[in-house]
Amino acid sequence: MSQKLPLSVFIIALNEADRIGPVIRAVMDWVEEVLVVDSGSTDGTQELARSLGARVIHHDWPGYGPQKRFAEEQCRHDWLLNLDADEVPEAALEGTIRALFAGGEPALQGYRIRTVMALPGQARPHRFAPRHNYIRLYDRRHGRFADSATHDAVAMYSGRVGTLSPIIAHYSIRDHADLIAKLNRYSSAQAAEIVARGKGRRYGAFRAMTEFPVNLFRYFFLKGYWVFGLYGLELAAIIAFFRFARIAKVREILQRTP
Repeated sequence: MSQKLPLSVFIIALNEADRIGPVIRAVMDWVEEVLVVDSGSTDGTQELARSLGARVIHHDWPGYGPQKRFAEEQCRHDWLLNLDADEVPEAALEGTIRALFAGGEPALQGYRIRTVMALPGQARPHRFAPRHNYIRLYDRRHGRFADSATHDAVAMYSGRVGTLSPIIAHYSIRDHADLIAKLNRYSSAQAAEIVARGKGRRYGAFRAMTEFPVNLFRYFFLKGYWVFGLYGLELAAIIAFFRFARIAKVREILQRTP
């Protein structure tokens, strides 16, 4: 068996028993630590993660950025790989990361990895599916997750950043009901953060009128949801609606504020 890498993989989770298993199994055999920070699951997520060899810690939910910053601090290694509970890295990522550590520590201090949207049941994402390219593998001595309740992205304050070729399949959609519930919570949190930062006045009547059609076009055509056909149109419309709902919630908060 190949030696495990001095690398901590951390995953934040809440009620992810139906999909966290493949994520842990994808990395458990080649990294020295898999850490799951759970915020109160009631579906057996903690027990499943432990049974697969992960270390599990409970931490009440403070928001996306703060939860990931907490997870960073609990890891045993400085080199971290962040995965969400619905993200499965392809097998080629192991060899790519092993090559980075072959001579000691990687040459750069952070690496972007493309996360590509996959639908339930797909073994691999569509080649033109929607994707993001965020920093996922990094040295916490040079970068940390931003302290934002609604945006979870690594901010590098020193060092250099590269990009890795293998992808992470992102199984973000369970069904429409789950997506709607998630986006409703998320848009409420975003609205509260926008107002707290004093940016609510930017969301006027013109923005409210154009937000839905602009984002329906943006997500379906520009972000690639067209590859899923009518189902992609449905997803784009749901997302566009909650972009509008965020504005409505901001305006409602401002109207209620003395």
